[in-house]
Amino acid sequence: MKFRNTGGEAKKIETQMAPLIDVVFLLLIFFLLTLKIIEPEGEFNINMPIGTPTEVQNQDLIIPDIKVRLIADANGSMQQLLLNRRSLGSGDAAFERLNDDIRQIVVGRQGKQDVEVEIDADYHLNHEYTLRAIGACTGRIDPQTKQIERYVEKIKFAPPRRPAAGG
Repeated sequence: MKFRNTGGEAKKIETQMAPLIDVVFLLLIFFLLTLKIIEPEGEFNINMPIGTPTEVQNQDLIIPDIKVRLIADANGSMQQLLLNRRSLGSGDAAFERLNDDIRQIVVGRQGKQDVEVEIDADYHLNHEYTLRAIGACTGRIDPQTKQIERYVEKIKFAPPRRPAAGG
């Protein structure tokens, strides 16, 4: 069976926009009516039982902060070196004892990065002694391997205290 175009002109098919818009609005209304609005989760009022504080398993992990006190004489020289209120003396031997004592406190323990040294120097102390105390606290050079052995990474300074007006 053959179909022929009887008219010489081809008919153009036009789409109807009104029914298409009606269908879109019906779908929009359908989705809006079936939407379930859920309230956002709020604050939960939960009463937890009071537990006993847990005990620290290993007391060696807790290392108190280290306090180094440098006491100066009237000339600005170091008169006394204190480590946690314990006298280490004066002179070169005091800095060697400071280095050994800090090494004993810190080395071999986990969490040594958290150890902090506070240096409290007298107001008129020469800076040379403060720098030597910093060097003694931070570490040493191992004489056998010639490698730097670090003890402490964090050093802070106590606020400077001006001497009394008479001294």
